[in-house]
Amino acid sequence: MNLLSEPLDRRSLLRVAGLQALVLSLGDLCWAAEPAAPLVPLNRFPQMMQEWLMAQVKAAEARGNKWREDLKTKADAEAYVNTVRTKIHECFGPMPEKTPLNAKVTGILERETYRIEKVIFESRPGYMVTGNLYVPKGRQGKMPGVVGVCGHSLNGKAADAYQSFAQGLVKQGYVVLIYDPVGQGERFQFITEGLKSRYGGSVSEHIQMGNTMGLVGEFLGAWFAWVGIRALDYLLSRDELDPLHVGVTGNSGGGTQTTWLAALDDRWTMAAPACFVTTFRRNAENELPADTEQCPPKVLQLGIDHSDFIAAMAPRPVILLTQEKDFFDVRGGEEAFARLKHLYKLLGKPENIQLQVGPDQHGYTQANREAMYRFFNKVTGISKEQREPSITLEKDADLLASPNGQVSELKSRTLMSFMQEKVTTKSQTLKPEPLAKALRDLLKIDTLKEAPDYRILRSAGSRKYPSQAYCDYAVATAPHIETIVTELSDEPGFTSRPSRGKKRAVLYVSHQSADEELRTETVLAEIIKAEPHSAIFACDVRGIGDSQPNTCGTNTFLQPYGCHYFYAAHGLMLGEPLVGQRTADVLGVIQWLVAAGHEEVHLVGRGWGSLPAAFAALMSDKVKQVTLKNSLSSYTDLIVDEDQNWPYAVMIPNVLAQFDLPDVYKALESKGLKIVEPWSAAAAGRMKK
Repeated sequence: MNLLSEPLDRRSLLRVAGLQALVLSLGDLCWAAEPAAPLVPLNRFPQMMQEWLMAQVKAAEARGNKWREDLKTKADAEAYVNTVRTKIHECFGPMPEKTPLNAKVTGILERETYRIEKVIFESRPGYMVTGNLYVPKGRQGKMPGVVGVCGHSLNGKAADAYQSFAQGLVKQGYVVLIYDPVGQGERFQFITEGLKSRYGGSVSEHIQMGNTMGLVGEFLGAWFAWVGIRALDYLLSRDELDPLHVGVTGNSGGGTQTTWLAALDDRWTMAAPACFVTTFRRNAENELPADTEQCPPKVLQLGIDHSDFIAAMAPRPVILLTQEKDFFDVRGGEEAFARLKHLYKLLGKPENIQLQVGPDQHGYTQANREAMYRFFNKVTGISKEQREPSITLEKDADLLASPNGQVSELKSRTLMSFMQEKVTTKSQTLKPEPLAKALRDLLKIDTLKEAPDYRILRSAGSRKYPSQAYCDYAVATAPHIETIVTELSDEPGFTSRPSRGKKRAVLYVSHQSADEELRTETVLAEIIKAEPHSAIFACDVRGIGDSQPNTCGTNTFLQPYGCHYFYAAHGLMLGEPLVGQRTADVLGVIQWLVAAGHEEVHLVGRGWGSLPAAFAALMSDKVKQVTLKNSLSSYTDLIVDEDQNWPYAVMIPNVLAQFDLPDVYKALESKGLKIVEPWSAAAAGRMKK
């Protein structure tokens, strides 16, 4: 730009303002006298988290594939089956002691060739499960049985597809028990006075209850599986049942449960998971979020894939039911089948593993139900039917096992009450040094061997920060990860490496956008004013602000089932909690500041950023002062308040077995901790319900 071509009055105006040159931000001319459009927060790196995730998931899959490809003999295959069983139990944790089912039949529907018994049993003391037992009429001797597990239907066992396969099986001579999953059918956990779910039931309830369970060392998928195991216990207690032929089947979320159950109980003699089995890699690259119960902790860290849950059942008969047009990628289903075919061949039973690719979209459609009938019939010999018998669907109300359609009326315990029970005993408070070590272990923090490298980013133009100039850096705090750091400066044209000569640095860790909060956050403005001789930095940890993902659909970041949840869930499956990854980012930036000559750091965190800030402050001796605004009061509060509103990204597995956030805050008192306007568990305005 030719500056001499500009009108003299504008050049004069700038001189009057006390500047010796035009206010330039790396080539972008910004006239203070001209009105500016509202600034949209920077989001220049929206694919960074996805690229990091795919590198991790592909590496995990490669390790698993190498392990599977090395299987050469029957002995290798048998050892592999035993190993995957052990690893799967490590993911799911120990199962509880079996307690009395206290089962009762609350009503019976008589039909021409079968009856439907309305059943309620307790999978745990006081924790009621509603189901329908379909029993054939007019048959002699023991009959094969099937446990039917439901997908994410709001009406649970009464959904059309699930009624259909239950009727299809019972008419061919099977005793079928189909039950409501938690949060569905008659088992809503977040009940209103009108016996409705205040979260809408199904997926929304699963996310709300499942996200916090890890804090006390629990996994929602294990609770789902335990109900399936107790349903099998009830089915086996029936005189009509042949224990030598007991299968399990379900679709979508029910396909998930079928897959988990195949691995967790060795009494199943056949299984047919529908519309679920693919690979974790396909789900990740297709940006497909899955419910909390579909994401076992550490499963990717241990090199386990969907196929391995079926392998744990080998060589017993299994048919994988997929759909050509499913969002659970059929290519992953074919890859899983190829792995299992190799395993079953080594075990001498290649005929016991089959694949059905239906022509339809996601769902337990008739073509897939009929493939399941044919497979189960071949295993049991009970029938030679190839097609589905005629189906007459029942009304939802007629299938209810409870008086008015919800077990809450029967004083059933909620799942959340069990979690609350686990935090009634306070863990012993740790001193700062062992507390820091325990936190480092839980968060899987590895200290960088040297200060991270960085890039200097081109300017985003005038951002109206409280300084004459600024510079953005991309600090390489992990492979495939760059933490975006902004330094404020009073030197016009400041565009180079971090400033030198200031002993103390302020590092602000943002809530959702450092770019926006540099303009609006009052606590930060007060600190800048109070520390005129400190270097001022602000950062977005991974997945926040400048690297907020644009994945899993459009504008999903603040949705409970959106991309923020997606990366948190995968972090837990990789054994790397997202809040731990973000803490590592803060620690890396601190190392970077120290390498630039800053000897001490005042660490400031807000909202979501307050947690990695607090954790990093506890671990770094370079942090001399800590200020937290809108910090979470305690992890215990997230368990106690059923309507908590903090994201999955802040959860730490089993943290409450050792300490809670007040312990961290107490340890930071020696660093002059100041907490401003702490947020409760249900603080509003941070996530969309």
